[in-house]
Amino acid sequence: MNFVECHDEPIHIPGYIQSFGYLIGIETTSLTIAFFSENISDIFKIERCENLFGKKLSQFPEVFQTVLDSDIFKDAGFLSKRENETYFDKIVIAEKQYHFSVFRANNYIFLEFEAVSENHQKRITNKYDNFYIIDNEQEIWDQLLNTVSNIINYDRIMVYKFMNDGSGKVISEKTNSHLESYLGLHYPEHDIPRQARELYKKKRKRIFSNVYSEPVRILSRSGKNIDLTFVASRAMSPIHGQYIKNSGASSSFSISIIIDDQLWGLVTCQNSEPKHIDLEDRVQAGIFTVLASNAYSSFKSKKELQYRIDLNEKLYALKSEFLEHGTLFESLEFNKSQLRLMPKADGLAIISDNEIITDGDTPQREIIYKIVNWAYENTSENVFISNRFLKDYGAELGLNSDTAGIIIYFVERSKKEILIWFRKEFDEHISWAGNPEKKIETFSKNGQEIRTISPRESFQVFTENIKGKSKRWSSKNQIAVHLIRDLIFETSHKQYITIKKLNDQLKKVNEELDSFSYTISHDLGTPLTVMKLNAQMLLNSLGDIEDKDKNKINSIIGEIDNMAEMMQNVLQLSRAKHSEIQLETIETNLTIRKITENAKITYDSQKSMVVIKECPEVLADKTMLHQVFLNIINNAVKYSSDQEQPIIEIEGTEAGDKIIYRIKDNGIGIPAENKHKMFKIFNRMDNAKKFKGNGVGLSIVHRIMNRLGGNVDYESNKEGTCFILTFQKPKFVQL
Repeated sequence: MNFVECHDEPIHIPGYIQSFGYLIGIETTSLTIAFFSENISDIFKIERCENLFGKKLSQFPEVFQTVLDSDIFKDAGFLSKRENETYFDKIVIAEKQYHFSVFRANNYIFLEFEAVSENHQKRITNKYDNFYIIDNEQEIWDQLLNTVSNIINYDRIMVYKFMNDGSGKVISEKTNSHLESYLGLHYPEHDIPRQARELYKKKRKRIFSNVYSEPVRILSRSGKNIDLTFVASRAMSPIHGQYIKNSGASSSFSISIIIDDQLWGLVTCQNSEPKHIDLEDRVQAGIFTVLASNAYSSFKSKKELQYRIDLNEKLYALKSEFLEHGTLFESLEFNKSQLRLMPKADGLAIISDNEIITDGDTPQREIIYKIVNWAYENTSENVFISNRFLKDYGAELGLNSDTAGIIIYFVERSKKEILIWFRKEFDEHISWAGNPEKKIETFSKNGQEIRTISPRESFQVFTENIKGKSKRWSSKNQIAVHLIRDLIFETSHKQYITIKKLNDQLKKVNEELDSFSYTISHDLGTPLTVMKLNAQMLLNSLGDIEDKDKNKINSIIGEIDNMAEMMQNVLQLSRAKHSEIQLETIETNLTIRKITENAKITYDSQKSMVVIKECPEVLADKTMLHQVFLNIINNAVKYSSDQEQPIIEIEGTEAGDKIIYRIKDNGIGIPAENKHKMFKIFNRMDNAKKFKGNGVGLSIVHRIMNRLGGNVDYESNKEGTCFILTFQKPKFVQL
């Protein structure tokens, strides 16, 4: 059993024409007759039509003289006219007037005839520019239907607009009491299958005069079916004929609405009784449809231009705001509400690495992370747009109604910088003209059973509730997102130039500062030593003095020590940046043990329990490695020394080509709000004020680890802190 889908039906080669037309086909090379409609003898007195095959029209002057004398044939160059372009004339055959049309296609010249209708003389008086003074989309289409109705006077005339999913909707209608109204109803995609839509783009006017009349067979010399795409009287599909009958009509007429070279919609006309429309009236209705289409396109362009002007004004203001901030993330965060509203979204998430900033109605953070991971795995384009994200991926990602529609914009994939706009679920009810589900019918042809789509029998309103979708992201919404993208590109470039200049200036300042640090640390060393000795001598020479005076002198000595330590640390920081390094395989266990013992003495914390586990070798510079462990272990002992039972754990592990050391204490912990300044010089935690220190040690560690090709990070809570040192693993060469 074969199954024939609607879009597989070869409607361009039906092998028949409608009974109002007459057709002759001539080969372009030999100019001989190749095919003709079986009814050709009704207008041309020919005894045996089969005698026409392989003959020229000029061989039958008594039959075709009026054709040969027509203005089209008198034009010697008509054979060289453009492919598929139709030329019209009127001729008299046997004292009756006919429309005569000629066009070339697929190596044939098509001669088509149809009788001139008696009532075709009716003309309308509307000026051709009427549509251009209308400044409303709905009024343009309403005016078109009024105009077309005056020409053809059918019972029902509609403007049918194609939706993005291929379905259609009646957006304007003019009807009388003979047929019911279809205004606002939707039609499924398979009502007008793909190949039918392609034909509508090629042949823009289609008449079905009488769905109950028998079609006329085409007789072909080759026996093959002829492509009748551009033939005005081409017979219609039986499925389409039954569809028209089921709708209560007997005649139909359609005109394509072409906008920006795309099939935007149709003017669809139906009549309860069989009724032919004269060729001139069909052409005139087509002209007004083109005028209305152009007026709509112009109206749309004006609205688009105004929208872009308004949008550019917003972008100009936004650009000024963006450039006031040092980084892109700060710019996005500060202007998040404007960025959300520009594409008319309900929510916005700004993701930069693992940071998320939101505005409006957005899903929970764990859902946002799931969406980000999904986007990396399933999208390759920089902008992904869907108004049915909840319907398609809701179960997979655990989405709710806040995430029905989505736009994902990758600012920078490698840095995980992403903008995501969200739209809520739109509770939509669609009214269909009948149940849109396909109905399958089986029939027998040449002894073979064939299953095909059957047109629905009822057009009674069928209401469908659509779930899992948001309102569609319009072209304007998408334009807004692309303009935001352009703004980010431009701003990022300007910020890059600014940062580069600042970095160059900073590099110069740092070089001067390093030089100054070295000089000041060296040159002030001797005066500080002299001051300390003098203070100590003064204290010893005074003998018995009051405690408050002794405390003052000791305070002076303490501050001198602090100043000397700070200068020494600054000098070490400068050396950590510029000193030559020599990477080698270093055994760490002994160094760690010496540092821990000295730290317990330095911070008077003999009760500290230090647990040293595995200490694998690392690739590092010996002097710099000592500085790293010294600062981290000293901090661990110092900041846990107030605990009743201070515990420090040190352990190294292998992880691929890395060695990772974890130095964990149960000290005061690091507040989350201090995370951004942990490795900056002279910055101290708010909860560490009672402990001696100057905020340089971790800056030294950070700088050294970067130079060693490693990394320093930490984890912290109220129970303590764990510093994580990542070193390169030594590479052993086996001989």
